Amino acid sequence: MAGFRDRAATGLDTRVIPQPLVTVVIELGDDALAVDNTGGSRELRSLAAGLSPGETRIRGERVDCVEVRMSPVSAYSLLGVSLSDLNGLVVGLDELWRHEPRLREQLSGIREWEGRFALVDEFLARRHASARSMDPEVVASWEHIVARRGQVRVDELAVSCGWSRKRLWSRFTAQVGLTPKRAAMLVRFDHAVRGLSAGRGAAEVAVACGYVDQSHLHRDVLAFAGCTPGALGQPSQPEHSSKT
Repeated sequence: MAGFRDRAATGLDTRVIPQPLVTVVIELGDDALAVDNTGGSRELRSLAAGLSPGETRIRGERVDCVEVRMSPVSAYSLLGVSLSDLNGLVVGLDELWRHEPRLREQLSGIREWEGRFALVDEFLARRHASARSMDPEVVASWEHIVARRGQVRVDELAVSCGWSRKRLWSRFTAQVGLTPKRAAMLVRFDHAVRGLSAGRGAAEVAVACGYVDQSHLHRDVLAFAGCTPGALGQPSQPEHSSKT
C-alpha cells in the first residue's frame, strides 16, 4: 500500500507498466484521474487495473491518492469479480465495490497516511472475512510461477498440482485472468523491468531472466509495455508514503 501527494502541483503523467499485480487507486483530491488507453479516455475517481492493462497512461492534477497492489490471489477474493473480467482493462472501482464512495469520503477526511492506511486495512479485512478463495491448485501454480520468476513450463505446473494440462489451463485462466503461459511471461517481464530500471544492460538482463536472446527481451517489452527496453526507467513520483 502506498500514498502519493503532489504538493508541488506538477501533475502526474505516467505510463502504466504491466506487473503481476492488480492495482487499485483511490483518488482523494478534487480532480478525477484521466485514464488513456486503446479503448479511449475516461475520467475516474478510483480505479482497478488488471494484470495486463495494455498501453495505458494515467494523468492527473494535484494528485492525492492511496494505491493498493494485490497479488492475483488476494485480488480474486477482495475485488469480488473474476480477474478474467479485468484482463486488459482499467475499470472504475465503484463498479466493483458498492461501498467505494463511502470509503473515499472517509479517506478524504484523514490527512495522515497512517490513518488512511489503517482505514483501508480495516475495509479490506472486512471484505476478506466473507470472501471466496481461489482453488488451492491455482494458488500453488501461481506461487510456483512467482518462485521460479516465470521460468516454468505449463506441463510442469500441471504435474505439480495433480491436474491435467487442460484443466489447469481452464481453471487458472478463469481465476487469475491470464493463461499460465501468459502469467509466466508477465512475471519474467516484471523481473526484466526491475533489472532495466536499475540500470543493467539489456543483454545482461536477457540472460539473467531466461530470454533466448536480447531480441526476445525486446519483443516481450514491446508487447507488454509498448516501448523499447531502453525507454524503461524509474518514473518520478510525487511525495509518497508506503506500508507493506
